[in-house]
Amino acid sequence: MRFMMLMIPLGYETAPPDVQLDPERVKAMMQYNEALKDAGVLITLDGLHPPSMGARVSFATGKPVVTDGPFTESKEVLGGYWMIDVKSREEAIAWAKKCPASANEIIEIRQVQEIADFSEEVQEAAAGLAELRKGSARR
Repeated sequence: MRFMMLMIPLGYETAPPDVQLDPERVKAMMQYNEALKDAGVLITLDGLHPPSMGARVSFATGKPVVTDGPFTESKEVLGGYWMIDVKSREEAIAWAKKCPASANEIIEIRQVQEIADFSEEVQEAAAGLAELRKGSARR
């Protein structure tokens, strides 16, 4: 079962574009990342720049509208993620609990949708998904 663990650092929604990371926190997080890798459960991981460097595209009017960050209405934003492959939701939670997160950080755990989770009709509509995933390697 694949799970995405989403890091939500409270206060990151107002972080400046040149936010500085604490080297000691990065070192602790790297040890955690290595433990995920050594256990054979890590698929991928990435950190994200703050919303002040991002953009949102909304479709409320039926046409795309671009809003540059930061996004004042945001209360929680993503700071990064891990994609892991484990046997159960409980195992994903156990890994999240081992994270050296600080008091202002939350990890949200979400199971990845697998095509087998859906009806035959939906599976037929998503034909070609596996090929898309294969072709989505980084450039």
